[in-house]
Amino acid sequence: MRRRLLALAQIAPALGDLAQNFALHQAKIAEARAAGADLVIFPELGLTGYQLQDLAPEVAMRRTDPRLQALARLTSGGPSAVVSFVESTDDHRLFAAAALLEGGEVRHVARKCFLPTYGLFDERRFLAAGDAIRATRAALGGSAVQGDVGIGIGVCEDFWHPTLPSILAQDGAELLINVAAGPARGASVDADQGLGSAASWGTLLRATAALTTSYVAFTNRVGVDESLIFWGGSRVIGPDGVVLAEAPLFEEALLLAEIDLDEVARARTALPLLRDERLELTRREYDRIIATRAGLEEA
Repeated sequence: MRRRLLALAQIAPALGDLAQNFALHQAKIAEARAAGADLVIFPELGLTGYQLQDLAPEVAMRRTDPRLQALARLTSGGPSAVVSFVESTDDHRLFAAAALLEGGEVRHVARKCFLPTYGLFDERRFLAAGDAIRATRAALGGSAVQGDVGIGIGVCEDFWHPTLPSILAQDGAELLINVAAGPARGASVDADQGLGSAASWGTLLRATAALTTSYVAFTNRVGVDESLIFWGGSRVIGPDGVVLAEAPLFEEALLLAEIDLDEVARARTALPLLRDERLELTRREYDRIIATRAGLEEA
């Protein structure tokens, strides 16, 4: 049996207040542990707040930061945790990052690859884009054999570019995790359409789960950063695209959902989309398009 209990921490972090946000994460890890969770997932930039802009360098931290290491030590014996922060590097770049904390250590860090610069977003002005997409193996909870579960982490906008979750699934991910700070956009609410942002995300996440035959865990924040209002609606979706659990809109919550990772193997046997994907064809055609756009060959 490969069952895991997920806890999605739909929180309202304070903009730029690291002490308050670290304390909130510590409390939610303890709450998830009390609930018997194997993994607790926090939203995008939950440790710092989202609308940082020029404040980003002041709250950025290395993955070796003592505060992050102290948070990691709370995962010794479980639950594992996915937390998000602004990562600073030796070459003075800043990234929106999400880290897997497990067994008392920072085990894996994923950097946001796709930075939106449309509508109300201007992330490229303040942050660098990640340049690697990697799945990783995790125990989730500390009681299983190390490397028992394949997970892939994307940060918000990353899942709006379907190549990223597809690569993660091809790289071995059975559980796709999206940590988000999704503000309300197109926020006209009516009985038929509801919140526009939530409806769009719902369609995207169900399609991502079904097309990669993976579990998808989406943790979105709530609260307010300056003029931005975040809508929450965190959810867990099965490898058939069916929503298994969903948190309320605009309210803090700790959403619990049990998943059975053996269902991924069954889904991928019944619907072998990943097996039948022609990676060599995809690579060849992308190489052709890249060369054509660069003027290196005729279309």
